[in-house]
Amino acid sequence: MAVVTYNATGRRKSSVARVRLVPGEGNIVINDRELNKYFGLKTLELIVNQPLEVTETKGKYDVLVNVNGGGISGQAGAIRHGIARALLKVDAEFRPALKKAGFLTRDPREKERRKYGLKKARKASQFSKR
Repeated sequence: MAVVTYNATGRRKSSVARVRLVPGEGNIVINDRELNKYFGLKTLELIVNQPLEVTETKGKYDVLVNVNGGGISGQAGAIRHGIARALLKVDAEFRPALKKAGFLTRDPREKERRKYGLKKARKASQFSKR
């Protein structure tokens, strides 16, 4: 018997998360590690759980995630985006709640490129009169 799965992709900064929702008891596994083992900070765990709390589906689905690229904050945002998109495939009636919370919109902010003559995108070396 085939188990129903819902797949989606989430992105944030340079992170890409491939999310799979499987009916289960609410386990979240990221890159073969538990949620609390992968993210050391509680705030990042809260970010990942937000779409499940908004739609009240916290204990109904197991979330299996492969994420790569970027740092832990960008990865948490990418996972949140992916879970929200997967929940839309579960039930289209979740859309207004997820849209209102802002979980369906891909955050377009990226790192600004470095310019020549500067140390970073905008940081110049300190001015010295002599």
